[in-house]
Amino acid sequence: MKKYWREGEPMVWATGAALTLTLMIAATLIIVVMVNGLGVFWPKNLTLVTLKSGSRVLGEVVQREATASGEGERLQFKIGNRDLYGLDFRWVDEADFEKTELPEAAMVLERQEYGNFYGMLQSVSAPGFEASSSQALEQLMEQVAIKKQGLEEFTEKINDLNRRTSKLEHQKQILFHDDPQKNQDAIAALDRQVEALRGEFEHLVNRQTEAAVELHHYTATFSDVNGTQKTMQATEIVRYYQPNTMNVFEKGLLYLARVVELFIDDPRESNTEGGLFPAIFGTVMLIFLMSLFSFPLGVIAAVYLREYAKDGTAVRLVRIAVNNLAGIPSIVYGIFGLGFFVYGIGSGIDQIFFPERLPTPTFGTGGILWASLTLALLTVPVVIVATEEALGAIPTGIREGSLALGSTKFQALVRILLPMASPGIMTGLILAMARAAGEVAPLMITGVVKLAPALPLDGTFPFLHLDRKFMHLGFHIYDIAFQSPNVEAAKPMVYVTTLLLVLIVLLMSSVAIHLRNKMKKRYTYGTF
Repeated sequence: MKKYWREGEPMVWATGAALTLTLMIAATLIIVVMVNGLGVFWPKNLTLVTLKSGSRVLGEVVQREATASGEGERLQFKIGNRDLYGLDFRWVDEADFEKTELPEAAMVLERQEYGNFYGMLQSVSAPGFEASSSQALEQLMEQVAIKKQGLEEFTEKINDLNRRTSKLEHQKQILFHDDPQKNQDAIAALDRQVEALRGEFEHLVNRQTEAAVELHHYTATFSDVNGTQKTMQATEIVRYYQPNTMNVFEKGLLYLARVVELFIDDPRESNTEGGLFPAIFGTVMLIFLMSLFSFPLGVIAAVYLREYAKDGTAVRLVRIAVNNLAGIPSIVYGIFGLGFFVYGIGSGIDQIFFPERLPTPTFGTGGILWASLTLALLTVPVVIVATEEALGAIPTGIREGSLALGSTKFQALVRILLPMASPGIMTGLILAMARAAGEVAPLMITGVVKLAPALPLDGTFPFLHLDRKFMHLGFHIYDIAFQSPNVEAAKPMVYVTTLLLVLIVLLMSSVAIHLRNKMKKRYTYGTF
């Protein structure tokens, strides 16, 4: 027995059990998120229930559970029609059912506001046209889609005029700031250009308004199961379908269309519906910028501490500080980023390069640059520790052999040590990216927003706008889970966003792991 304990066999089993438990917990988390997230967009049938009281309920059956008495079950219906009922869900005891059916005429409308509408089509109306069939609704929506494209063209032209006007206004601000008297003629010329653009702007706005007013005449009238009618403009309808008449193939196509919408469209309905493209883009760009800052800084610091700094009290204190920095709460980094980067460096940049815009801040407010730098400081201790450990694992004989062959210390470092340590360095980068992807607290005070009007990267010069605010999947989860006015209706999007965030982390980590394995094979067993 003593030999059994002395050889450490119990610790081996304990370590294996701990690893197994950790993997089970991680697998359970991923499975729960996938089960609740992947099924969100599948079109469910609409169930019509006639109650013994005579009233009727139409909606999607979301979940079942036992009643409080333990006899029978009760069902939760997603009844939609928030603008009519004031709620999205309703619990009904199965014992109160008198009749259950799946009406083929029941229709689901996905709307810009107020969530889904469940009911039956009554009529569609357009200038010189009125009917009551689903084919007429399809024709109506096709016409509306064409007219909405025209409105989008007007919007693009108006946005272009706004950008040009803003550019001229900025030039005026610069001239006013330099010398208003000396630049009086140039300012007057800019004023004339601005007035010309404003005249064109008003003309486009009037045409856009006329087109929008014309679209108001394209309407559709629906009724709920109790006969209450609702007339809505066709522009409010995002998508419509009759799930009870669709086969599996048709539902699969609709499912794919919704998934594509998730990746390419903007959010709607207080971020609880629609797409997540701005949040996905902001998350990936934030991780990329953070890695661009933290990776070189961490590697250089680790190289100096391991290869150049003389071991002493100061170096030991620095190592202790680096290790302690890894355990500091992230919100502390956020406060530091707000004070140092935003109010310190950002305000200084505004005073030097953008004095004409003050007191309106340019870089002196939250943005993706300051959020990336804050996360870089948060993750750089991880990179430093991993790089130091990787360099420390290289045998001393390799250093001495390279120096004996006539190479300088820098040549040995660049050609021998760093390539051999690259797998360990990549491990630090993987850990840094994984941690940064899930951090939310520092971002809330350094640049993340609920809804960003423009992306940090676009086709407008200078193309990369590091001063802009951005959206993030982690903050999106927090916002819709805890700040949404209708938490129950937002729950499906919480699972979807969580699944997307996990997939992004897994994808970026997998790429880094693949590169690490290639480096390991090349520099451990191959040639340099």
